[in-house]
Amino acid sequence: MRSHEPLIGITMGDPGGIGPEVIVKAYPKLREVARPLVIGDADVIEAAIDVCGVALAVEAVESVADASFDRDRIPVLDLDLVDELVRGEVREAYGAASLRYVERAIELAVAGEIDAITTAPINKQSTGLAGSEYAGHTGMLADYTDTENYSMMLVEDDLRVTHVSTHVPLREACDLVTTESVLETVRLTDEALRDLGVDSPSVGVAGLNPHASDGGLLGDEDDAEIRPAVERAREEGIDATGPESPDTVYVRAARGEFDCVVSMYHDQGHVPIKMLGFAGGDAVSGVNVTIGLPIVRTSVDHGTAFDIAGEGIASERSLVDAVEVAVDMVGDE
Repeated sequence: MRSHEPLIGITMGDPGGIGPEVIVKAYPKLREVARPLVIGDADVIEAAIDVCGVALAVEAVESVADASFDRDRIPVLDLDLVDELVRGEVREAYGAASLRYVERAIELAVAGEIDAITTAPINKQSTGLAGSEYAGHTGMLADYTDTENYSMMLVEDDLRVTHVSTHVPLREACDLVTTESVLETVRLTDEALRDLGVDSPSVGVAGLNPHASDGGLLGDEDDAEIRPAVERAREEGIDATGPESPDTVYVRAARGEFDCVVSMYHDQGHVPIKMLGFAGGDAVSGVNVTIGLPIVRTSVDHGTAFDIAGEGIASERSLVDAVEVAVDMVGDE
């Protein structure tokens, strides 16, 4: 029995996207495992309740301490940034609002007022119009917490992957595969797995080239950069294996051979995760975890879905999974 229900700050995401809808649909399930506090706009959440037909009321609060966490009222730390709600459109004002929600959540997490952050999706075009240079949440979270070494971990059922690089061009991603960057990602992966309750983590490290360079026939990066990183990780006591052929290592991990796969670049890790998480149609799942931060942050693994925003049909499964992972990482207190 958990002696403390973790207080999870859920950022509302882009007001014109599906974030508000998945939050209100998920709230009854989230309340069973945590004290969820939405950080956003109360009026937008109220509009989402109407669209989704959920039997909830909004409790607008000015501080964390004001939230009652009743099961029939969804508490919203109301930043009151949205003057007009138009769903499905890229808008500078919405980008600015979604960034402010994240900033406020970081402030609360660093101050210890909330136990973790779970983020609903933002829209990169909207945040770009608002002047943000970040490709997503991850870089912003790292900068605002003065974190130098961090990575993205994706979780889908029995498969977990982390990344040496994410939102960079593929040509640049190859240059970022160095012994130091791979070793640091392996270290972060091992630590994150322990935070998730894996006592003796096993880490598979994917190669960069097809068949992990096939003994040098298809390049030298795997032997020159990745293999030394794996050897150094093993010297540090980490159960790391690789470089492994990228076309089979994810299947092996899904079957239980590895607790996580370290991927060399964005699509190498995202494709297997999204094949699993998105194959079910509307019930999109999958969780994004930023590892290496001094705070706990998880996220849905889908976008703002402007094409269905306002229809009340978006699946809340990924958000439920993301909050549950956050609860696991916070642990008993």
